[in-house]
Amino acid sequence: MKMEKYSVLMSVYIKEKPEFLEKSIDSMINQTVKPDEIVIVKDGPLTSDLDLVIKFYNEKYPNIFKILALEKNGGLGNALNEGLKICKNNLVARMDSDDISFQNRCELQLKRFEKKEDLAILGGQIIEFSKTVTNTGKMRVVPCSNDEITKFSHKRSPFNHPTVMYKKDIIMTFGGYPTVKRKEDLGLFVRLANSNLLCENLNECLLYYRTNNDNLKRRKSFVNCKEYIDIMHRFYKEGIINIFDMTYIVLGQLSLYCFPSTIVKLLSEKILRKSKH
Repeated sequence: MKMEKYSVLMSVYIKEKPEFLEKSIDSMINQTVKPDEIVIVKDGPLTSDLDLVIKFYNEKYPNIFKILALEKNGGLGNALNEGLKICKNNLVARMDSDDISFQNRCELQLKRFEKKEDLAILGGQIIEFSKTVTNTGKMRVVPCSNDEITKFSHKRSPFNHPTVMYKKDIIMTFGGYPTVKRKEDLGLFVRLANSNLLCENLNECLLYYRTNNDNLKRRKSFVNCKEYIDIMHRFYKEGIINIFDMTYIVLGQLSLYCFPSTIVKLLSEKILRKSKH
């Protein structure tokens, strides 16, 4: 199938599990429309097992893989920016090192970019799983149309970050990912969604998103909640979001930090997630 060439951008750090990385890479290698290039950024030194996984794929597919090794861990935002610089194609598909893409994910996205030439970024829906991949997991639902995405972005991230495919030149115009500790995607996505660019999500599920108890612990941490508020407060000062949006965000993050994990999980499922049935 002849479609525009695209690059895949991934970052790997020392705490990742080799078996998860293998499944993630395999899901991109086996796309119905194959990637022209897979850029893997090693965000600081890795374990020998992770290095072996990357070496295996690099030797098996020498014309596809491009490996960039950073001397020290500088955070995901920095790693993605460095990787983005060396992507040779303008269309770039993001992928996390522990998730699994649907086999037709990139084909669906490429078709949409063909149909809408002015499209800047395109994401999709995800199905969450913990140990075993299943189609009966919870979906994290994000809006599809440009107007809905803009409105949604005034309170929450409007994209499921590992599903996005975007145009490199546009992302670089915005300075790439903010180099913050945790919420590197939030600042970029909210900026894009409020910049008169065409932004969309597909209604289809594109990816199995791996979750565990650590995900919720990270979201509930003081650092995470403060950073979320700080990023959105910048948009408030710029006039992108209003006082009601900002109040909602602050109350939401304070609740996330203060409420027990069981309550937070229940509220999260009610607001952002729905059953696949």
